[in-house]
Amino acid sequence: MGNCWFRGSPSSYRVSSNAKSECQKVENPLVKEEEKEGSKLPSNPEEVEDLRGTTATNLLIAFTFDELKAITGNFRQDYVLGGGGFGSVFKGFVTQDLKEGLQPLQVAVKVHDGDNSFQGHREWLTEVIFLGQLSHPNLVKLVGYCCEDEHRVLIYEFMARGSVESNLFSRVLLPLPWSIRMKIAFGAAKGLAFLHEAEKPVIFRDFKTSNILLDQDYNAKLSDFGLAKDGPVGDKSHVSTRIMGTYGYAAPEYIMTGHLTAMSDVYSFGVVLLEFLTGRKSLDKSRPVREQTLADWAAPLLSQKKKVLSIIDPRLGGDYPEKAVQKTAMLAYHCLDRNPKARPLMRDIVESLEPLQEAVEVPISSIS
Repeated sequence: MGNCWFRGSPSSYRVSSNAKSECQKVENPLVKEEEKEGSKLPSNPEEVEDLRGTTATNLLIAFTFDELKAITGNFRQDYVLGGGGFGSVFKGFVTQDLKEGLQPLQVAVKVHDGDNSFQGHREWLTEVIFLGQLSHPNLVKLVGYCCEDEHRVLIYEFMARGSVESNLFSRVLLPLPWSIRMKIAFGAAKGLAFLHEAEKPVIFRDFKTSNILLDQDYNAKLSDFGLAKDGPVGDKSHVSTRIMGTYGYAAPEYIMTGHLTAMSDVYSFGVVLLEFLTGRKSLDKSRPVREQTLADWAAPLLSQKKKVLSIIDPRLGGDYPEKAVQKTAMLAYHCLDRNPKARPLMRDIVESLEPLQEAVEVPISSIS
């Protein structure tokens, strides 16, 4: 997962579960509380629905594998939107005659690679559980799933422009204008704030540009809930878990201790803001050693107004409001505070980003 992306199409999708790349997943082999959770995993739709139980507020469609073949043209290679450690994502179309009561719908079909690993199966199930009970304009909508024999598949709404990663770092697309970067940041912040403020708080745990998808109008939606965790409840200050995430985005205190809090997501959000500001990836081994980890290199410069302007993405060509850039830089600076208790809440970040929104002219480009 991390900083590799499917090149050549603005509609590229990331499948970021356990993919190896330049920006590798953080995983600590130490046994934590998370591994003590029951090892029973469902093997059919009935068992999935039993697990979802009373928390299943969203209707999910249980597709058969044959139906998915029909939706994707038997998983045609020219339908592939992207790929990674989980498997491949195909575009597809649900026709009205596929299932009774279904309306025609374009979808993205995320297919497990079939290795039947416990971790892969659990991440698949985590997505089904969380996206089956959460609904918000800035969360990707899960349409349904397939749990048949060895097949584990997720069916999402189709997001026409693919991931933020594939747009922000593309070598073939026009650079994202400042106004669109801020629109995306605002939408993603609202998605995280919703998770953190939910009746049962949720920590996303793997917030990054490849896990933010964009629709035709650049509305941002969080995707890939495979590593999401229920937040602490009652008088607990954190959740103890196996250390999993992505180097370059994961909060330092989480990597050190395995103690997960909402502030871990806030740190990751600060890294994404840095990527919007600089046009650089969170981890880039091709750069000089001191500049390879974006947060380590850029964070000390964010509070110095003159130096901030020297690190702004040159592809913007100077076309940005300086005051808004300075405010965004300071917001990123606070998100990246080494002391997690000093970081702002996501709801406060939303309030800070709202005044920075500008009228957005959506660039015209072909979307396949």
